[in-house]
Amino acid sequence: MKKKTILSCLLSVAMTFGVVAAASAEPELNWIEGGKSVEVGSGLGTLDLGKDFVFLSGEDTIKLQKQIGNIPTENEIGSIFPQNENEQWIVVMEYEEVGHIKDEEKNNIDADAILESYKEGTEAANKERKPEDQLHVIGWDVKPFYDEKTHTLEWSMLGEDYQKTPLINYNVQVLTRQGFVSFLLISDPNNLQRDKKKLHDEIIPTFKLKEGNRYEDFNEATDKVAEYGLTGLVLGGLGVAIAKKVGILAGLLLFLKKGWVLIVVAIGGLWRFVTGKKKKQAAAQAEQQAAMEQQPPGDNNQNPPASQNPPV
Repeated sequence: MKKKTILSCLLSVAMTFGVVAAASAEPELNWIEGGKSVEVGSGLGTLDLGKDFVFLSGEDTIKLQKQIGNIPTENEIGSIFPQNENEQWIVVMEYEEVGHIKDEEKNNIDADAILESYKEGTEAANKERKPEDQLHVIGWDVKPFYDEKTHTLEWSMLGEDYQKTPLINYNVQVLTRQGFVSFLLISDPNNLQRDKKKLHDEIIPTFKLKEGNRYEDFNEATDKVAEYGLTGLVLGGLGVAIAKKVGILAGLLLFLKKGWVLIVVAIGGLWRFVTGKKKKQAAAQAEQQAAMEQQPPGDNNQNPPASQNPPV
């Protein structure tokens, strides 16, 4: 909980965009074009990537975070981007093996208590922060909702900074045999509803856990059980009472953990950075391919061997 996700540092990305983009010794990223199935995690599952998307593996997602100045959680297992540059959204996937999360609270998630806990913890944290660094919880965008059929927990919270700039965090978490997979959506306020629909209709349904990793594969005799349930999952691993008790740390760390997004300022800067890298790498690959095609057949850039019989 002490590390920031790709979402939590987007404001600093937008502000320092020119410095980051100027770095020259960055490792190249392997962009995987859509229209194929890709492995996600170490044997965890697969994603049938649509032709309208591109994908970065967990390793390359971590590289990207470091390039934009973030501290990765090391839980990243992939990220998804649109091919269409007129769409500005990103989905980051993470996996945490915390044990099997029982869904006994599926009909008893107290959204009001969770919201109050977030508010109290965050306002306590604000007392220790400068006014320009303060964040405020406004309410639910989507109250915590659990789909028992798909073992999926969804929730989205609204907030604002000291200038009343809107913030949002949008989470979809798929329970697994030994933990959960998070889909964290970065979007902008004008297109958030459209991008949510794309996430739900075109991305999450194509993610398939492999046999042995599914929620129903849980073995009570051998598998670890998580120390919290659905409420604790929304609270980032804390119970409501604990979150209120630790106050200052709860608010601050939960903001960092769950990735509040300054969606007005940051998405443009990050998107220009990402698409710029994609174009740069594509151009380099095209140049390399053209050079190979211009090379005469059999020419390996080596001088022909000298004759064994020198001329008389």
